[in-house]
Amino acid sequence: MIKVLISIFKLLIVSLLTSVIYSCTSISTQSLIDINSLNEEPIGTASDVRMVYTDSMRVSAILTAKKHIDFTNLSFKYSEFPEGVKVTFFDKGNNQSEVTSDYAIIYDATNIVDLRGNVVLKSNTGTELISDQIFWDSSNNWIFTEYPFEYKDEDFQISAIRLDTNKEFSKFMTGKLTGTIAVRDSVQ
Repeated sequence: MIKVLISIFKLLIVSLLTSVIYSCTSISTQSLIDINSLNEEPIGTASDVRMVYTDSMRVSAILTAKKHIDFTNLSFKYSEFPEGVKVTFFDKGNNQSEVTSDYAIIYDATNIVDLRGNVVLKSNTGTELISDQIFWDSSNNWIFTEYPFEYKDEDFQISAIRLDTNKEFSKFMTGKLTGTIAVRDSVQ
């Protein structure tokens, strides 16, 4: 009887140890997988970048930056320009507009560009928009910010907080305004 109990006890110990070893191995393997999947290192970093964007064999924009960090290997893909960015846009008449900022980040999934620090947009017509942060929705050609901004063109000189507009500034919503607006009188 004692031999049977000892055999059962040994069998239980061996089974328990086997279970513990296999469960630790799977936890360890799963832990390594989890650790590696949380790796938020960039897929690449580049210096003195010049990217040329084309549309139908026509140059539509040129982006230059001192540093580009590419995080498109992550599930929420983005690219970062931590030392500033300059983008020159070309319309179909080859007129140039320019955007500069101290920092930029482009989110691939949403097509949102977040420009921060000394953001200046200058159009080929002389229109100028200045703010500390501006978002550009490239899918909808929409510009918005919750930060104070200044907008200048030949008819307007506006300072306000909050801006929501299309790229032509023909649909324009803002918060509290200060500044000068030229009004044309019409003869009746």
